[in-house]
Amino acid sequence: MRAPYEIEIGWRYTRAGRAGRRNRFISFISGVSMLGIALGVAALIIVLSVMNGFQKEVRDRMLSVIPHVEIFDATGAALPDWRATAAGARRKPQVVGVAPFINAQALIARGDETRGVVVRGISPADEASVTELAARLQGTALARLVPGEWGIVLGVELARSLGVRNGDKVTLVLPGGQVTPAGMVPRVRAMTVVGVFDAGHYEYDNGLAMVHVDDAAKLFRVEGPTGVQLRLKDLNQAPLVAAELQRDASPGLVVRDWTRTNRNWFSAVQVEKRLMSIILTLIVAVAAFNLVSMLVMTVTDKQSDIAILRTLGASPRSVMAIFIVQGAMAGIIGTLSGVGLGLLVAYNIDVIVPAIERLLGMTFLPSSVYLIDRMPSDPQQGDIVPIVVTSLVLSLLATLYPSWRASRVQPAEALRYE
Repeated sequence: MRAPYEIEIGWRYTRAGRAGRRNRFISFISGVSMLGIALGVAALIIVLSVMNGFQKEVRDRMLSVIPHVEIFDATGAALPDWRATAAGARRKPQVVGVAPFINAQALIARGDETRGVVVRGISPADEASVTELAARLQGTALARLVPGEWGIVLGVELARSLGVRNGDKVTLVLPGGQVTPAGMVPRVRAMTVVGVFDAGHYEYDNGLAMVHVDDAAKLFRVEGPTGVQLRLKDLNQAPLVAAELQRDASPGLVVRDWTRTNRNWFSAVQVEKRLMSIILTLIVAVAAFNLVSMLVMTVTDKQSDIAILRTLGASPRSVMAIFIVQGAMAGIIGTLSGVGLGLLVAYNIDVIVPAIERLLGMTFLPSSVYLIDRMPSDPQQGDIVPIVVTSLVLSLLATLYPSWRASRVQPAEALRYE
């Protein structure tokens, strides 16, 4: 079966350019329009894929250190019966790991170097069931956290900034001073570095220290664990599970899932992603509406052809369809080319970016600024499909006015000077 003549003629006009200076110029404008659409679509796919990858990478590294859900006392005091709280949480089918913890802030010092840190008191035997980092360290650093021996495990960046390694002594400066005849003096405790961890997340590698939960209770003057942390089968179910636990929790207990722990960061990433989508969509729109100038020039150049078609019986609707097909073909070719280019770069960005960094002698993602030190990418169908649809719709809209103008050409007027 032959395709409708509107499609055949529209496709022929799209490929025009082999004869005549004017046809070659129109073909050049058409090619520039398609290239603009392709580059805009590719840029949109690459940027959103990188932002998705960045968000996923940082999220995964965060969740290797922090639990999916935390249950703790709103006042920061020890839980009245943390074992009962843990047993109640463990009855939820989604919960696969439970561990007690104590979280507090302190200063850590060695020589002239002083850093503010979050000190986390953990149970080495239970912590491995809750975080991936503890599972990796279970047989090494965490095994050396023995209650009463005042051992401490530091993040790799924190250890580097303090200039310490295993066996060295550091000093913890604790909140709440003590009264002496000489006045109020800070409480300090000498700790022995028994291990170093590398979470791959600068915030935790530079600001987290882990001690045994019994030592933490003595250091911060609490009677026991101040909270219970949970690991779930599906991390995306954390908000739902947290809401269920909050309904069943005793008064004064707070249940917080990982999305609330880092709410500001995730919200900022989502806002940035939406804004970048809008900006890059405008680039695609500008490229798509370049088709208007191309089609207007084509209509002006093809007026005699339009007049002949009309005298042979073509309706204004058919003439309009011819030029819609021409513009739509340019939009489809540009969009599909952009999708191919965007996916090619997005899936190989872990090779492309290091090559550019070596060529330029610079680093695009310093870990101290961007939390991670490599360019991740995660193309998602939920982003690519709207990009393709938006590009095609914008291309189609750009063809309507020139095509309508073509359908209004009067044969007698067009052929008067032929």
